[in-house]
Amino acid sequence: MSQVSSAAVEIAVQDAAGARIALDAGATRLELCQALETGGMTPSLGLLDAVLTAVDPATVNVLVRPRGGGFVYTEDEIAVAAADIRTCVARGVGGVVVGALDVDGRLDRDALRRWREAAGDATVVFHRAIDAAREPEALFDALLEEDVDRVLTSGGAARSIDGLALLGAFVARGAGRLEVMAGGGVRPDDIPAILAVGVAAVHLSARSRAGLDTPSGPGGGAGGHDVTDAAVVAQAVAAARIR
Repeated sequence: MSQVSSAAVEIAVQDAAGARIALDAGATRLELCQALETGGMTPSLGLLDAVLTAVDPATVNVLVRPRGGGFVYTEDEIAVAAADIRTCVARGVGGVVVGALDVDGRLDRDALRRWREAAGDATVVFHRAIDAAREPEALFDALLEEDVDRVLTSGGAARSIDGLALLGAFVARGAGRLEVMAGGGVRPDDIPAILAVGVAAVHLSARSRAGLDTPSGPGGGAGGHDVTDAAVVAQAVAAARIR
């Protein structure tokens, strides 16, 4: 009989309900953020506390991103992110998700080192800023030098399924020292092919749209809001089982 194992499945969530739904449907861990439609932003303190009350804090990785509009940050923004990281870690989160580039599209080592120090013993994940880097493989090597624990990447493509070659190259370069997690447009049907190149985990938002029949309009943004879809999470978990 063939042995069944599972790759890690991480779900990006935006509220306590989504966190519970994702874990109940079999997800391994969570990335907590706000404003996924902009690529994700640092969650509010109230949201963080609500999620950490609802689920095991060790399963929660918090996105710390001070603003949208790229990954090159000012001194003030780097300091705010460091303060947010310390707050998250003090509340017991499993990890933080960060990323910064310099104006030439290379790793901002100073920002990363300050955030790594602020994170203490928590897991440090470098997010898809790597996919915007001038030379993604060189940036990957720099992450190895900086002792980052995990990298979230689409392999430089809009969708991870189209970045398999670079994802596989990252796995080879990491040689088990840096966990490669595929994320970016991942659908459950994509997961077997993504895992076949050796990545250790997949990341997706598993979102559906709710509230489309409620009032909205000028000043309120687009109609409806994102919710975590338990069925999509379960499909992803099933697809991540390796025989």
